[in-house]
Amino acid sequence: MSEQNSPQSSAAAGEHAATPLKACVVGVGHLGRHHARILADMADVNLLAVVDSDPKRGQEMASLYDCEYQSEVADLINQVDFAIIAVPTVLHRQCAAPFLKAGKACLIEKPMAPDVATCEAILADAEEGGAMVGVGHVERFNPAVQRARELGIQPRFIEAHRLAPYSFRSTDVGVVLDLMIHDIDLCLAWIGRPVVSVDAVGGSTLSPSEDIVSARLRFEGGAVANLTASRLSLKPMRRFRFFGPDSYVSIDSQDRYSLLVRKSKDFSPEKIAEAAASANPLEGFQSLLDLEELQLEEAEPLRAELEAFTAAVRDGTEHEVSGKDGRDNVVVAYQVLASMEANGW
Repeated sequence: MSEQNSPQSSAAAGEHAATPLKACVVGVGHLGRHHARILADMADVNLLAVVDSDPKRGQEMASLYDCEYQSEVADLINQVDFAIIAVPTVLHRQCAAPFLKAGKACLIEKPMAPDVATCEAILADAEEGGAMVGVGHVERFNPAVQRARELGIQPRFIEAHRLAPYSFRSTDVGVVLDLMIHDIDLCLAWIGRPVVSVDAVGGSTLSPSEDIVSARLRFEGGAVANLTASRLSLKPMRRFRFFGPDSYVSIDSQDRYSLLVRKSKDFSPEKIAEAAASANPLEGFQSLLDLEELQLEEAEPLRAELEAFTAAVRDGTEHEVSGKDGRDNVVVAYQVLASMEANGW
């Protein structure tokens, strides 16, 4: 085990340093290897092992992060305080259940499971073992998103575009469970009310499952969200805009940029009329708005997510994105898929 992760080095960092939490990462492919990298660098975590079905990849990651390699989870269940589950979605419950039933917390990558019934089964496993389960919806920890949420604007309308080139990864699920579910999660968290209707269109082009979908979600209380997700784009795009009664925020997660636009103190119907009658109406209108580029912390969202999760494990509290949140996101995702199927392609 690396010196920086050992209990001795943690104690040396401060007389009252907490005993490091013992962790493992199950699945060290595209995303799991980043979980391992960050956990190995966290002073309050001892990365005991990585688990992977590919011995070459697993041993490479174990060597890189100075931990053990295991091909199965069985030997680790009683050794760790928590596990990160970063295997393909269809294997989430199979890999998480032994830990959860033994009372060990799990952070399960999004989507929580490939269907609602499996989400419910995971929640039952967690309840049986009295374990905390969180879901890896990392967009909640994006600095642009966190800063915008701090403003406390209640959205009335949301517009989101999440586009990506075809990656040949995550093809065990379609674009709704792979990409759109990020924005479903943000909408449910931000609006805080249930979805009452869904209208969606989309279909498959390169995959057996859907590659592009556009959905309109209507929420209890009247808020509406238009979400578009595609894995057929030549350029990536992650834009999320929400509009309140007197302001709106535009978030570009790809470029980590966020802009707040609000009515100025001079905004009034009379001033609008004056601007419209002026020689430069656009300039006149813009003078009635306050534009603020939101200052963002330089933080890696995945690191922020893992820090929040490990803090919840240590404190015995719930992770910001709970298992129930993860289940609710999958419920709405399946409402989108059902509407898409009903509307045809």
